[in-house]
Amino acid sequence: MRIRAAAPAELTLLRSIERAAGESFRALGMAAIADDEPLPLDVLEGYRAAGRAWVAVDGTDRPVAYLIADAVDGAAHIEQVSVHPEAAGRGVGRALIEHLAEVARKEGLTALTLTTFAEVPWNAPYYARLGFRPLADADPALTEGLREISRAEAAHGLAAWPRVCMRRELGQESWERSGPIGAHPPWGP
Repeated sequence: MRIRAAAPAELTLLRSIERAAGESFRALGMAAIADDEPLPLDVLEGYRAAGRAWVAVDGTDRPVAYLIADAVDGAAHIEQVSVHPEAAGRGVGRALIEHLAEVARKEGLTALTLTTFAEVPWNAPYYARLGFRPLADADPALTEGLREISRAEAAHGLAAWPRVCMRRELGQESWERSGPIGAHPPWGP
């Protein structure tokens, strides 16, 4: 599996990957999540143009998963990570997250953060296995930026199921990449 920057011509495919990945929520009674529209092409293009969109590609260089990220309060925030069901269970999501960790570390960011469903097996429990910890309301690591993201998600209807903010500190741990690092993001303030 190789990870690289997303290309402009692949943005429609990224939306298809997210739709396919979302189908698994139906079995949990979360049809609204499965039916939720992926981010619009112009938003995905904004991430791509800013150097904050990566894809994991198969042997034919076709994307099978993607990750987009923002900078939120000194951390690289995973906005979306989706793996096509045909590539699931092979460490593809983990590879994308570790790629982001390497890029974020090089950019001087101190942590990875995300928001996710607390009780979905491939969400919070999975991220906990990758070193993320849930943030309680009183935790100082639950920054105003993360609180704002949570409020926006609740307004979008995601709070119908238990949600959690999670954080993974970035130390000096290293990751052996399976391919070249993509463009480094201009994280900015």
